[in-house]
Amino acid sequence: MPFSEDDLLPISALQHLEYCPRRCALIHIEGLWSENAQTAEGRLLHQRVHAVAAETIGNVRSVRGLRLASRRLGLFGVADVVEFHPVDDPAEPAAVVPGLAGRWRPYPVEYKRGRRKPEISYLVQLCAQALCLEEMLQTAVPAGALYHGKSRRRQPVDFGAALRARTEERVGQLHALIAAGHPPPPRYGPKCKFCSLAETCVPKLLASRSARGYLTQAIQSLLKEGP
Repeated sequence: MPFSEDDLLPISALQHLEYCPRRCALIHIEGLWSENAQTAEGRLLHQRVHAVAAETIGNVRSVRGLRLASRRLGLFGVADVVEFHPVDDPAEPAAVVPGLAGRWRPYPVEYKRGRRKPEISYLVQLCAQALCLEEMLQTAVPAGALYHGKSRRRQPVDFGAALRARTEERVGQLHALIAAGHPPPPRYGPKCKFCSLAETCVPKLLASRSARGYLTQAIQSLLKEGP
């Protein structure tokens, strides 16, 4: 059964979920956010990308800031760039795009601030964009790319069966997490030191103690300080 418009969740939440379910819940349930150098650089990069709405280079039409949605998956979002490559072969899958003559193959490109690294959360986010495009344009989207700002290079991404399955699994987990209405307990790990919410989440402290023990110590500390 398709999701209603009110139940659509942001595609960007999938990247947070893949990185850390607790981070995802703190952002998308508790409404918490804290910026560090990495998130600030990423935000500025995306602003620059979206500064030009559309352009044509050679025979490729690029649309920036394209709004995406999937009622089947219950997702919405904005693509950094979707390139439309012309398709001349009538037997090859392609889409008819409003305002453009001919037939076109969509190719989503997501911009990331750093150098290329094996970050599965980026791949899941990009694949979700492709699944939205397939539903919206009724055509196959077999591939896309990640553009890494520091190296200024593209990383081609094939949307194969394994990545599609993982993305759809994460979509189901995202809806379940949001429906639960509360963050899961912290699990301290190497990624925590790079998280902009580390000081809010305090994973190392909370993961090593029970919630009751932490609350008891906090109350005792306040009582010792006095008025």
